[in-house]
Amino acid sequence: MTIEDAQKLVDDWIRLKGIRYFNELTNTALLMEEVGEVARIMARQFGEQSAKSGEPDMDLGDEMADVLFVLICLANQTGIDLTVAFEKNLQKKNQRDGERHLNNPKLGR
Repeated sequence: MTIEDAQKLVDDWIRLKGIRYFNELTNTALLMEEVGEVARIMARQFGEQSAKSGEPDMDLGDEMADVLFVLICLANQTGIDLTVAFEKNLQKKNQRDGERHLNNPKLGR
């Protein structure tokens, strides 16, 4: 699946099942909520935080997919072609950071 395919799939789902997009502010809040759920899992699985007694196991992949879904919603409703935006972002990173990480002694090889 391409990013373009994903954007169309989400748009089709919203129009068929979701009735309409939530407004941009609501979707931004939902994105933060979903990112928080990813952070919660990361802190417990890879960090030093322990799960609370009785806390249900959460699926990291599913939570990341929730983040992606809401991010795609925001892109669709604000007219952002994520393929173009991502390609431009990679070009920026290559120009700005093309040598920076290679020469960073903190990263070591």
